[in-house]
Amino acid sequence: MSTIKDVARMAGVGLGTASRVVRGKGSVSQAKMERVQKAIAALGYRPSHAARSLLYGTSRMIGVYIPLLSGTFYTSILQIIDTELRGAGMHMMVAFGVSREDERRQAIDGVNFLIERGCDGVVLFTSPLTEEDLAALGPKRERVVALNDSFDGMPGQCFTVDHKLGGRLAARALLDHAHRDIAVIAGPSTAADNVDRIAGFMAELAGAGIATDDIWISERDFSSAEGRAAAMELAASGRPFTALFCANDEMALGALSYFHEAGIRVPQDVSVIGYDDAPAAAYSAPRLTSVHIPWREMTRNGIAELLNLCYGFNRPVTRTFPVSVSLRASVANVAKRRRSQP
Repeated sequence: MSTIKDVARMAGVGLGTASRVVRGKGSVSQAKMERVQKAIAALGYRPSHAARSLLYGTSRMIGVYIPLLSGTFYTSILQIIDTELRGAGMHMMVAFGVSREDERRQAIDGVNFLIERGCDGVVLFTSPLTEEDLAALGPKRERVVALNDSFDGMPGQCFTVDHKLGGRLAARALLDHAHRDIAVIAGPSTAADNVDRIAGFMAELAGAGIATDDIWISERDFSSAEGRAAAMELAASGRPFTALFCANDEMALGALSYFHEAGIRVPQDVSVIGYDDAPAAAYSAPRLTSVHIPWREMTRNGIAELLNLCYGFNRPVTRTFPVSVSLRASVANVAKRRRSQP
């Protein structure tokens, strides 16, 4: 593989001149520029990643850490990040955890991996890291943004939503459709955003006079398979329920799959509401009602802030993101449901 030294030697110029031509910066005579360009073409020279880092003073690479790459949710998030970075002339490197055991250690190792590989900045998505872990990064913490998370030590670098409000809105959507016998499929209790949305959901029900201690609830891992298994367990329990809240859309889609196979009609027999409003929610059968989290806007603004921090850009940044409910066919009024029954 040819190096910049080979290019300089063939062109008969100094290494600094060849570097300035490759970078496109600095003063170089027309004659020398043409000789360097001819040498580059003849040798098929392409700067290596390490060489580019030396030339530009940056790697033009952003690291992304995701705690567990599973299902389809993170696919759209990574696409947004990649699109934003490529549009700025950057690329991404991804590290992720492999299980829900010792998530913090996996996150520490993943972030260190990204930094050691020369990433100019790091995106943390729903990270299990602590304030102390981030403080241990020293000056590098100034080039970190957190998506769907909040850290007191770097508030301006955090981009998230009010998940307690999201939980309240989910409960209110069911209450507004006259549901009171409600079941819940929750996500992991180790996930702070899940804890908040469940807390908000229960608080709204309690405010409506529903005894939340009596609600059927099952903690699962956010996967479609676990959503399906929980729905099967719920149906077999004999507990009366007219509505089901799932703490993310993937579990809701798994529940819809089981209900369809079991002959439980949605929304005629039971209403189902999810959370996230992932792209698949609008294409399920029936179309899934879901709490809309503006993931695209949150992610794009987080990346804009990181580009500002790492490369001195001056991109506008928004830090407030509204939460709402996308009402679709999977939720119906209890009275209407009962009138439709024979």
